Amino acid sequence: MTAPHFRKILVANRGEIACRVMRTLAEMGIASVAINHRVEARARHVRMANEAVEITGDTPVAAHLDIDQIVAAARATGADAIHPGYGFLSENARFAEAVAAAGIAFIGPDAATISLMGDKISARNFAEENGVAVAPSVMPTDDLDQFIARAEKIGFPLLIKAAAGGGGKGMSIVRSAADLAEAARIAASEAQRYFGDGRVYAETYVERPRHIEVQVLGDGEGGAIHLFERECSVQRRFQKIIEEAPSANLPEKLREDICASAVRLAAAANYKNAGTVEYILGADGRFFFLEMNTRLQVEHPVTEMITGLDLVRAQIEIAAGKGLPLAQADVTARGHAIECRICAEDPDRDFMPETGQVQYLGVPEEGWLRFESALDQGQKVTADFDPMLAKLVVHGKDRHEAVDRSIAALDGLALLGVKTNIDYLARVLDHGAFRAGELHTGFVSEHKEALASAAIPAATLPQVLAAAALGFREFQDLALGTPEPYAAIGGWRN
Repeated sequence: MTAPHFRKILVANRGEIACRVMRTLAEMGIASVAINHRVEARARHVRMANEAVEITGDTPVAAHLDIDQIVAAARATGADAIHPGYGFLSENARFAEAVAAAGIAFIGPDAATISLMGDKISARNFAEENGVAVAPSVMPTDDLDQFIARAEKIGFPLLIKAAAGGGGKGMSIVRSAADLAEAARIAASEAQRYFGDGRVYAETYVERPRHIEVQVLGDGEGGAIHLFERECSVQRRFQKIIEEAPSANLPEKLREDICASAVRLAAAANYKNAGTVEYILGADGRFFFLEMNTRLQVEHPVTEMITGLDLVRAQIEIAAGKGLPLAQADVTARGHAIECRICAEDPDRDFMPETGQVQYLGVPEEGWLRFESALDQGQKVTADFDPMLAKLVVHGKDRHEAVDRSIAALDGLALLGVKTNIDYLARVLDHGAFRAGELHTGFVSEHKEALASAAIPAATLPQVLAAAALGFREFQDLALGTPEPYAAIGGWRN
């Protein structure tokens, strides 16, 4: 393998995405630098890196958002480039600018592109100027009465959104004029709290929409390709929990039009590196530009599974000036892939985040399965970071096989010590509507009752708990009096 000119790259992230990036760096022969707050000093991404730098902050998240500290760490360790992963500073134009000013390569688009696409209003205007359809909308104004009057002319339902937002923050659906003023006020307050920017806007809400996104790569000089689309319609609280590629039940002509639209937008922006153009697709076949994410997506593995490409490698090579990895005509897709986001949350309590300690982690091993995580047995799951713990990604020769394999993999996945959505995800995949590809962003709420977990009968609860306890090697050693040193050997077998 030929490595780019980068000798050392700092990964400005943590957890499973930091591990994911470092895995490719190791394959390319590039040294890696990790950053960590003191609470994660023994985390897997820290152990995996060639070097690690401790960063400080009032909270772990604050440390990971400290631009000056991270740039200083890169300079101190002699890193040639910084990979931002996703989340944290990955779409922060000021971070990209500071990295460039320090003479370090930023593995992503430049600050101007991040600013253009990071602001939903400027991105929307740019898309419209370049022939990409956008939903009818009302731009923000300081005059709330004027904003309401304009919104009413569009008609209801409307979707109120934060101009600088993402992840469902500052977003709400409004179905009548009576609710508009209060919804706009609440959305603006939430947008200010999460993004430091209280601007909101309103656009036509498409009923039962599908969420389709297209993976693009750009060379920064007007060249761009797509790596097909992903279906991201199964969401809770506007956040994805299951993604797949390709989309189910998508007519080929519509697929071609959506992908071509994304390439046109990326080329017009002289986009450089990996990005994702997201769309809302109505039941009538009309699709509207939603936003562009100027970074690697959480769900990038499903695209890797069907194309055989390593997107992190592509990112690094583009940043190193090697251009696009292949021409559009050479991009092919094989089979079907599904990703399930494993989260520490309780689906029966409106997906409230959960905390705990990982007492046992057992992952099935199959050639068609990827389990992306940074989990260790004994690791504490706290409220310091996002509740997503891992990603289970499965490939099959077709969607039917991918669904069956995903359910089997979830059934074989054991994560004890903290409540997760593993069983819930299996129920979603096995639901008749999901199997039929009848997907939309309201899928979870529409099928809420059918997806709820069944209560364990009181009469069988003791047996269930006993069976779970007997599954722990430590419990067996205590109960059966296994002598040392054999008890200390744990799960080792001759």
